[in-house]
Amino acid sequence: MRTSPPAETGRSQALSAIAWATLVAGSLEITSAFILWAWRGIGPIRGLQIIATGLFGQDSFNRGLTSAALDLAAHFLIVFVTASLFYAASRKLHFLTQHAITSGLVYGVAVYLFMTCIVLPLASIKPKHTVPEVVRIMIIVMLLVGLPIALIVRRYSRPQLSTLNSQPLS
Repeated sequence: MRTSPPAETGRSQALSAIAWATLVAGSLEITSAFILWAWRGIGPIRGLQIIATGLFGQDSFNRGLTSAALDLAAHFLIVFVTASLFYAASRKLHFLTQHAITSGLVYGVAVYLFMTCIVLPLASIKPKHTVPEVVRIMIIVMLLVGLPIALIVRRYSRPQLSTLNSQPLS
């Protein structure tokens, strides 16, 4: 008879799904930002300070690593909320996990639109993007935020194979 670790409870499964989705999507997205900033000759700290002007205004540049660190924390908080919302919605809307690739890509578009049309204006940030920049950023959010969140949530939504394997062989 095979033994396996105990299956996660619903609560720990939710926390694991959200934590992993936040870590993966947040890391992928911020790495892409660092790469795009590097192509423009902007270092990671300066890039984070630029985004932090939404919180601190121009004083963001005088706060050094503090404003950069706070922006990085805010970035992961936003991704955490994004992952949590997808997880919560997937509990009622099962097609989100049954069609995770499509759902994740569509969710990425929704996240992009929400951030661009609501969050950035509330933070007094008025991006002036060209059409190619909008397309590039939307694709990044679709592939590096929406898709990983949906796939990770789907992974934690499936019945645990380990419990199936722990049944005695007949």
